[in-house]
Amino acid sequence: MPDAKEFPASDESPSLDLHGLVKELFPINRSLTGSGVRQTLAIIARYIDLEIHEVKTGTAVLDWHVPMEWNIRSGTITSMVGQRLVDFAANNLHILGYSKPVQGVFSRAELAQHVHTLPDQPDLIPYRTGYYADDWGFCMSHNLWQSMQDDYYRVEIDSDISPGSLTYGELFLPGETSDEVLITCHICHPSLANDNLSGIAVMTALAMRQAGRRRRLGYRFLFLPATIGAITWLARNEARLDRIKHGLVLTCLGDPARFHYKQSRSGATIDRAVAHVLRHSGHSYEILPFNPYGYDERQFCSPDFDLPVGCLMRSVHGTFPEYHTSADNLDLVKPEALGQSYATIGAIFDLLDNNRTYRRVDGRGEPQLGRRGLYRAIAGQREAGGATQMDLLWFLNLADGNHSLLDMAVRADVPFFRLEAAARLALEASLVGETAR
Repeated sequence: MPDAKEFPASDESPSLDLHGLVKELFPINRSLTGSGVRQTLAIIARYIDLEIHEVKTGTAVLDWHVPMEWNIRSGTITSMVGQRLVDFAANNLHILGYSKPVQGVFSRAELAQHVHTLPDQPDLIPYRTGYYADDWGFCMSHNLWQSMQDDYYRVEIDSDISPGSLTYGELFLPGETSDEVLITCHICHPSLANDNLSGIAVMTALAMRQAGRRRRLGYRFLFLPATIGAITWLARNEARLDRIKHGLVLTCLGDPARFHYKQSRSGATIDRAVAHVLRHSGHSYEILPFNPYGYDERQFCSPDFDLPVGCLMRSVHGTFPEYHTSADNLDLVKPEALGQSYATIGAIFDLLDNNRTYRRVDGRGEPQLGRRGLYRAIAGQREAGGATQMDLLWFLNLADGNHSLLDMAVRADVPFFRLEAAARLALEASLVGETAR
């Protein structure tokens, strides 16, 4: 693994308290729709110029329709003597997502049909949803359920499922070209810190970062409810999808596990860019092939779109014990891991934005470097951690109009920023010109 010092962006700090934002958002109840999503987006909008979209219930979006809006005020299970045993106010994972309203007295056998537990993790509350099930339910620790042996219980869920809208947030930062980088995260989970909130926090900070920089590429940040949000956005933006040249879905970025990158469907520059940055980051990582299960990359990579979108995470969904349980809490998400994720993705953005193609003005033989002062320039670059003589030689050999800087960096197996530094030296010496590719 290359030395971490080869990764200059690793010391970059976000201008936002990432863990603090996760903590602020943690108590809010979120789902596909509803007031919790709007409250979350309103908090994000304090930091970035977020445009809020509302799409009415029943709107046709590809093969789907925007669902009814769900809101919940309370949910409890109480013993017949008045002891409150389960309370949505204590933990919003206690209610099955999209539970319809219910009120009454149920036998334990009847209630058992609506209780979700984790027998293998008996102290944890599971996260479960019933978006399209027309049902209701409670989630609780298995130990609690086993202790509830009364014949009857009083049950109440004060919720409503009614016509409303689906809400999502979007920020577009235009670049000098019409090409775009698409970055998305999901905003539909309640109190799950890693699987949901880490992506929201890191993506908000990245949007702040890119807003303050000169950009060759445009950057489009989407805060979406999972699946139906991506499908809705795609249905409303088909005419502009050809502008998307690179894309990342961000999730599970706050735990200290190694990085995992799931490749795009057809292979794309983003796959090579992420792999290259991770290789020279000093962090442990694994590259995963595309498969049609996971997060919203499977919507962006559906066959008639086939967008160049991959998914970056640390722990992989469904593989860590805290996944979709009450253990995915503020203790699981570490400030250091959030900062590493932010810096790593920032380096990916920098690579994408600076990945250009050059052609030698005269490619016949090796140019004379001494009389152009390039040996002295290389010495200064090397002292500043920039290009070496070998980097410059690689650049001059591959600057044929067919190799991008990323192509060169991968071929030479050196960090991208060193080939970029070599390109600047050669450009200043009028040895190359930039080409459109």
